Amino acid sequence: MPKAVNIGASLDAVAQTWAPKVIGQVNDQYVKVAKLHGELMWHKHDEEDELFWVIQGHLKIELEGQGTVHLRPGEFFVVPKGTMHNPVADDECWIVLIETVSTKHTGDVVTERTRSIEEQLS
Repeated sequence: MPKAVNIGASLDAVAQTWAPKVIGQVNDQYVKVAKLHGELMWHKHDEEDELFWVIQGHLKIELEGQGTVHLRPGEFFVVPKGTMHNPVADDECWIVLIETVSTKHTGDVVTERTRSIEEQLS
């Protein structure tokens, strides 16, 4: 039986910050939820755009040489492919991400915060 996905309940189930979880797929795009707090890291995705949609809280997306985009609940921003960016949440922020299935969590930068697609699917 088909089931609807509740974004709030999906976010309630996220235990760690900066650890996106896949909650759906539309063609070759994953729909993910994540909780953010603090700063991720500067990185880029050479081949994929990345959509950040704020559900709760405030998110800043620093863009190299282009300033900072400020997002509040209900707002989204698409980071164009190849753009160096750094997501920052001064307080806990809940988001939805829409990314091509080939998108690496932190691009070619790997740190202790980087999550594999296998981790995101679990």
